[in-house]
Amino acid sequence: MALACAALAASFALALLFGSEDVSLAAALRGPGLDRTILFELRLPRAALTVLAGGGLGLVGAAFQAILRNPLAEPYVLGVSGGAALGATTVIALGLGTGSVLGAALTPLSALAGGLGATLLVYSVARRPAAGRGGTTSGASILLAGVMVNAIAAALVTFAKSLVPPARAQQMLRWLTGFIELPTAPALAATALYVLLGALFLWRDAARMNLLGLGAESAELVGVDVRSLERRVFVAASAVVGAIVCLTGLIGFVGLLVPHAARRLVGPDHRVLLPLSFLGGGAMLLLCDLGARLAFRWLGSEPPVGAVTALLGGPLFLALLARRPDPHATG
Repeated sequence: MALACAALAASFALALLFGSEDVSLAAALRGPGLDRTILFELRLPRAALTVLAGGGLGLVGAAFQAILRNPLAEPYVLGVSGGAALGATTVIALGLGTGSVLGAALTPLSALAGGLGATLLVYSVARRPAAGRGGTTSGASILLAGVMVNAIAAALVTFAKSLVPPARAQQMLRWLTGFIELPTAPALAATALYVLLGALFLWRDAARMNLLGLGAESAELVGVDVRSLERRVFVAASAVVGAIVCLTGLIGFVGLLVPHAARRLVGPDHRVLLPLSFLGGGAMLLLCDLGARLAFRWLGSEPPVGAVTALLGGPLFLALLARRPDPHATG
């Protein structure tokens, strides 16, 4: 945990000091000027949003992998991110997301509703009847259902994009690529509230997630209400992902890469794994965003950070599919 905190602090410092423009820390600390503006008014809020987004996605990925007992589970693959993006882009396509305070509030609310709706849809589709109980949930079935829901959400966003004016279509397209931009102070505060509250709710169930690693039936024998635990985790995770997606769009595979690496370092104890995934996710996304800014600095542009995480996570996802399960994975 100490090393993870140090890595996050170092990544945060690098994100503040380096970017498309050179800045002087000494000049920024001396008083008003361009360096101070860039450092404290542009890079600091962006880096804070990046930590919240990466940390939240890493945390939710670890929680999903515990509940589904599958190391391939993560918000992007399960369709939660896609549902949140669909909810937000629907508001944009209808022209309701701008023009008033109420209109601006509709975008994050619709993202939250879309993420929760996608979660409930995936969960209900993948749930199968079982004798004497309300049903059981197959991790493989949920993964397959999530992939399909994500594909349907992306198709609906693409279809809606072709029906709206070009300016609005360009705004919608960014939701499918994943981006980190300068957030407003209220939006950053609201995202921090959702992510931190969701993190507390998930960490409260960390010990129950450990017991769930024994299997659903064994966990129930020692007093865990598995269905209630699944519902709590899915709702809290959907709130976290919805709050992140409404500001960043679709950023995939952070919830796959970080918990997988953290589990190999500290094992499957979620009391340690969840906070470590949060810290590691924040550090990873900070470095990915910084790399995207520096690599294309000479072109005067930057690729979406979602493309960078996909380039890193896609090959790992294929490698995990091609080999035997991680011996430390729950289940």
